[in-house]
Amino acid sequence: MSQIITKNPYSHKTIQKYALFSQKTMLQALQRADDRFNFWRHTNFDERADLMYQLARLLKKQKRALAELITQEMGKTINESVAEIEKCAWVCEYYAEHAGDFLKDRIISTDAQTSFIRHEPMGAVLAVMPWNYPFWQVFRFAAPALMAGNVGLLKHASNVTGCALKIAELIQQAGFEEGCFQTLLIDHDLTAELIKQPKLKAVTVTGSEAAGRKIAAKAGKNLKKTVLELGGSNAFVVLADANLDNIINTAVTARFQNTGQSCIAAKRFIVEASIYDEFLERFKNKVEQLKCGDPMDEATSLGPMARADLAEELADQLQRSVQQGAKILIGGEQSKTRFQATIVTNVTVNTPLMQEETFGPVAPVFKAKDDEHALKVAAATRYGLGVTVCTRDPETILKQLHRFPDGAVFINELVKSDPRLPFGGTGISGYGRELSRPGIKEFINQKTVYVKTGQRLRNDNFMV
Repeated sequence: MSQIITKNPYSHKTIQKYALFSQKTMLQALQRADDRFNFWRHTNFDERADLMYQLARLLKKQKRALAELITQEMGKTINESVAEIEKCAWVCEYYAEHAGDFLKDRIISTDAQTSFIRHEPMGAVLAVMPWNYPFWQVFRFAAPALMAGNVGLLKHASNVTGCALKIAELIQQAGFEEGCFQTLLIDHDLTAELIKQPKLKAVTVTGSEAAGRKIAAKAGKNLKKTVLELGGSNAFVVLADANLDNIINTAVTARFQNTGQSCIAAKRFIVEASIYDEFLERFKNKVEQLKCGDPMDEATSLGPMARADLAEELADQLQRSVQQGAKILIGGEQSKTRFQATIVTNVTVNTPLMQEETFGPVAPVFKAKDDEHALKVAAATRYGLGVTVCTRDPETILKQLHRFPDGAVFINELVKSDPRLPFGGTGISGYGRELSRPGIKEFINQKTVYVKTGQRLRNDNFMV
């Protein structure tokens, strides 16, 4: 592949063509990043915060144009695209406000005259990012990384190359110096070559299990730190005491926002038998109200899938599930990137739709015998990103948190990422955390400093 071609998934028209970087161009970008790091690491938090606040202002000012770019490249409905840009501004403001506190020296009482932990940036970090949230996935890495004093290199999904280039442009427009953050138009082979380079210090990956395994293996061979945020098969558990009036809309959004193309979307609905029929009928009625169509139309609530091959893969998962006894209640039709909102019943724990990650608008609904059965099925997965439990008795679930191996448990709410809370998974959903205090510390050298002396230190201002 010598070039990248982006296409509108709704109209199928070509948007733009881009030339791929040569190895020489890529290595020059890495050198710029390393050169900039040697200056950027010595800026203070106030300087970085001023730039980050300016970046947030640019995102807000340009949010409609940026949202349209997202929608044109990967098909997200325009309303959801606007919300994505607003969330990016939020994460910039959050880390501008809190990074200094998160990374200040931490005094530890020992037998030394003074001992503390100093938090220092690592250097150039490569972010390999997916197409489904083309701005948000990048900004939840970029904001903490830059505020920590690191510099970033982005290898984005090829179908959102316009978004990738725009992100780098915005960061520079905000006042960040050249080399703080760069987009690289490279293929998988050059990505592997980049990971080998000593000047690259770490890699963060958001994507599929397969992609995570390959990149982590390359990084591990070169002893590079990695954070992996991979796939999910989140359970949405509806217990018999759940308030259906409150959670039906949540259930629909949890599965069908972004046309179901989210690692943290509800992938498996597990409903207690005593309310199964009522839940299914109300869920079906709401799903049937989703308006499919042009994602640029603000009335559209379900746009196309991002690529035809992804829709075909989902159709194959659905067909294999039907062959094993599953029943299509509504939907099920696919044409190119169009995929109807689909509900599937008569599923078992072994149904492909229950075992595999489904990345699209298909909702299998499993009937559990009782609450014990429901919670057991929810935990019966190799994934561990998040789980939703709907109940009027949250205290009972809080006493059983150990039963869920997931990185997040949400009670009466869909699983979502929030700058204030750490985000990440277990099992084949990956490792490490993004966001909040833990997220900014992933690409930090937590340096132990121990001073033992018989006299008073001459300078008490060494702490930051």
